[in-house]
Amino acid sequence: MSKAYEQALEEAYKDNVNKPLVVSLLNQALDENSAEAAYALATWYLHGEYFDKDYVKAASLLQKAAAQNYPDACFDLAICYETGQGTELNLQKAFFLYVKAALYGNLQSIQEVGRCYEYGIGVEENADLAQIWYEKAESVGIEMEYEDDELDSDKGN
Repeated sequence: MSKAYEQALEEAYKDNVNKPLVVSLLNQALDENSAEAAYALATWYLHGEYFDKDYVKAASLLQKAAAQNYPDACFDLAICYETGQGTELNLQKAFFLYVKAALYGNLQSIQEVGRCYEYGIGVEENADLAQIWYEKAESVGIEMEYEDDELDSDKGN
């Protein structure tokens, strides 16, 4: 973790946050190739914190963090590709990034991989693989809501 990013975190948790200083420190950490800083800035652009919402800028920053295998960035970038928000719509990239996020530790992505298999999002539909991913998601504490009757009935087996 970069020193500038650590300083940005310390500043961000103060009661009277100096937002320009936090942004400056995050940009410095970004210049040092910090995946954490890229992700922090990306989420601010995604959600409109400290900056106006800018999905293109957010997606660009998410790509920098995802290239360093930052799991939450992979997950959020997958959503961008699935929805076309800030990127071109690309369901195959979305699926790939959900898998990557899951393999690097983003738990919510495990369920999303199952959903992709269930509905054929970026991958061929496969109810058996969907069920395996859903069961894995449940085993790590992700609460599941089954929409597909077949998958729901398989759950009881």
